[in-house]
Amino acid sequence: MPEESTRITALDLPMVEPLPEVTQKYFDLCQEKLGLVPNVLKAYAFDIGKLNAFTTVYNDLMLGDSGLSKLEREMIAVVVSSINRCWYCQVAHGAAVREISGDPVLGEAMVMDYRAARLDARQRAMLDFAAKLTKASSEVEEPDRRALRDVGFSDRDIFDIAGVAGFFNMTNRVASAIDMQPNEAYHAAAR
Repeated sequence: MPEESTRITALDLPMVEPLPEVTQKYFDLCQEKLGLVPNVLKAYAFDIGKLNAFTTVYNDLMLGDSGLSKLEREMIAVVVSSINRCWYCQVAHGAAVREISGDPVLGEAMVMDYRAARLDARQRAMLDFAAKLTKASSEVEEPDRRALRDVGFSDRDIFDIAGVAGFFNMTNRVASAIDMQPNEAYHAAAR
């Protein structure tokens, strides 16, 4: 495994030291379950309030109760991040798609051009909606929502698709603005 780079962002914002006990436990849990502490968490750890806000929203959208599968949520994250050319999220969430799906080709297609992937009608409609929301959110209209309903998404699911896409549109901009670097381990994951 490549050695981890020490530079996480282009900003000089060191992590709070020592981390509060609850934050340290969260980082330890990440290390245990993922084999690493994602650099995005380290990047926010200069301000524990910002870190807590980020993790609360992320955990709700990506891990909380939803009609969307974990894979579907990760696919949305990658498509949005690909459109926005967010280096950190393309690498990190591309790795998640490869791992969850067991399909390295799907992970690569999500990063490069989701339209090249073998997708079912439900996945395609979901990703088309997320892409439109990313490129031209003011142009989303009822036919776009109807297209999602037509392939089986509930109104709650549509809200969740919008929430995941909206979150990654925001975090992509922060990551790009501060030149957030992905953990080296993501590059080789699930290949």
